[in-house]
Amino acid sequence: MSETTSTSPTTTPAAPAWVRDAIAWQVYPLGFCGAPLVRDDLGAAEYGDADGANVVHRLGRVTAWLDHLVSLGANVLILNPVFDSVSHGYDTLDHRRLDPRLGDDADIDALLEAAHARGVRVVLDGVFNHVSDRHPIVRRALADGPGSEAGAWIRWSGEHPYGFEGNDDLVELDLANPAVQDAIVQVMDLWLGRGVDGWRLDAMYAAGAKAWAPIIARVKAAHPDAWILGEVIHGDYPAFAAASGADSLTQYELWKAIWSSLHDANLWELAHALGRHEQFRAPVGAGGHRMVPQTFLGNHDTTRIASQLPDGRDLAPAIALLALLPGVPTVYAGDELGVVGVKEERAGGDDAVRPVFPETPEALLEAARAGGSADGLSLLRADAAERILEAHRRLLGLRRREPWLADAAVRVREETLANGYAEIELTAADGSARLVLVLNLGDEDAPAPGEVVEALRGAAMIDGVEGASAGVVPAHGAAVVR
Repeated sequence: MSETTSTSPTTTPAAPAWVRDAIAWQVYPLGFCGAPLVRDDLGAAEYGDADGANVVHRLGRVTAWLDHLVSLGANVLILNPVFDSVSHGYDTLDHRRLDPRLGDDADIDALLEAAHARGVRVVLDGVFNHVSDRHPIVRRALADGPGSEAGAWIRWSGEHPYGFEGNDDLVELDLANPAVQDAIVQVMDLWLGRGVDGWRLDAMYAAGAKAWAPIIARVKAAHPDAWILGEVIHGDYPAFAAASGADSLTQYELWKAIWSSLHDANLWELAHALGRHEQFRAPVGAGGHRMVPQTFLGNHDTTRIASQLPDGRDLAPAIALLALLPGVPTVYAGDELGVVGVKEERAGGDDAVRPVFPETPEALLEAARAGGSADGLSLLRADAAERILEAHRRLLGLRRREPWLADAAVRVREETLANGYAEIELTAADGSARLVLVLNLGDEDAPAPGEVVEALRGAAMIDGVEGASAGVVPAHGAAVVR
């Protein structure tokens, strides 16, 4: 980051038109590509001085999976941190440089070119709320002290830098400082100018909507087609989106309700969350800002969905919910194959959900067919990996054929709702189309309340038994009916 000239914020436009048709695949590159967990070169005399020093070209592993992304029906690649950092990527050292554990400028340019050639947009993780305690900004601030011009770049707790969520090595920047805002805008502009299509703003909730509003306004004024996705965990999502200008926010309420309601066979919890999901998408404010939620079953910060639902059969209704509910459905890399991993609240507790992947999807599937795993990647059931993948392809394919689902109105038929059964009406915004997603967590098939367009039986997906019979909502499964 460096200084630029500040300008006045402008009105933030609506989300880019392409976001309406977005289906995303999210990757944590440092883990995916097998980078060392911690840099071992930061004490080297030449660090930061010799261009290309200590670079290992690993990012091509993500490029090799792009055809797999497209085969899912996805058209957006969301990358977790790729910038120069100390360890996990959220302790940034330089926002202008690719982490040398992943490669260099040529590697990121090759990934962007390969993605765009396939019609895939690329979104980067903007870790701007905090930086490593080794970052030059922090070193200058510590040298000059809290009351200095350099010290005003970071937040302080008395005489000590303020550590993000209690982590002393993650020093929070003061996003209310115009100089910090200028520096963030400069970095965002730089990468958007290089061909990136959007930003995921990490820990956006920490600095708050007011601090982010002038930054987003300036970026969107220069790049109106850029997608701005903010990480917000709880609170008043629509008001936060309207106040900040973000196009989308992470829909953590729905994430929790999906795995929890399926795990506990309590679809009343899901029904409540779907009511909230509908409210979140209502226009807010004088400008009618409408937030587009990012929906997901898991990400780099959460226990894998296949570990949340270890029986496996109820992955079927989870996949159906992800594919059909309005918003931007996002598959965390590996979930479409039944990869497992449990997040633990300890140092290194995220490592299990950020594993190394094989060099190609073919290598993983070949290992699964042989009853094993590739590069130590853990699967719920090796023999079920291809069937879980096919389930994603079928249901995301349905989403592609029915694009109106992206902003459909959602209504749960409460007269039919039970602990293990729900009928969810999805209606096009203009009323021209309607589908009903029916979930059945019971052990017996249920009669379908209409013509079945698609059905998925959990036991067929996991155990390879016979699929759904005609005209039913399969046990531990889902059906889409007209």
